Amino acid sequence: MANLVNLCAAAAATAIIACSPSQSAPVANSSAATSAPASTAAQSAQTPSDPLVVAADKGRIEGDANAKTWLIVASDFQCPFCKQWHDESYKTIVDEYVRTGKIKVAYVNYPLGQHQNAVPTAEAAMCASAQGKFWQYHDVLFATQNRWETMPMPAMVLDSIAGVVGLDKAAWKKCLESGKMKPLIMADRDRAAAAGVQSTPTFMLGDRLMQGTQPLAVMRAALDSEIAKNK
Repeated sequence: MANLVNLCAAAAATAIIACSPSQSAPVANSSAATSAPASTAAQSAQTPSDPLVVAADKGRIEGDANAKTWLIVASDFQCPFCKQWHDESYKTIVDEYVRTGKIKVAYVNYPLGQHQNAVPTAEAAMCASAQGKFWQYHDVLFATQNRWETMPMPAMVLDSIAGVVGLDKAAWKKCLESGKMKPLIMADRDRAAAAGVQSTPTFMLGDRLMQGTQPLAVMRAALDSEIAKNK
């Protein structure tokens, strides 16, 4: 599932509230146009072969495998607007659309350069994903964002979260130390940028690219429209 972004074509959209790269922060493919098709990024994409990475890649997908509609979320764990959307809308979307088998949700990492802990938290979450605990770790990361976001080294908090969600901590730490997840995270970011993502959160739904924290009513309307189209 390393080519998750290929499932959606990018389209121009107006951002509402989002974290954008600072001018001094390096962002891969920052010159990519928002109208560029997501398939452009697939030309150089490679499917992971390491079993741990494959498991992590699959673990950040939630929903019925038979659902025809994909909602792909490009996000940064340190972005306050990603936390806002998570806190205000995520659970409702899961309850109304994922648990009912209407859609599948996939998380794509888009760490911003100005967020010092965006990559470390993404690595921690993807190592949790390798144990089938991505979404649990994802939820606690957002719940504790104000604790770790300014820490020079958030390892203690990340380790604590691993215990809270019931990970095999020895295996999780070994995964972190290996650095195996970083190439997958960077590949996520590069493909998302090539697909038109410029800020977080961004939602890829069919041929729509919805950038910024979307009101729940707007997200519901977009999902209902896409589900009806796919039927």
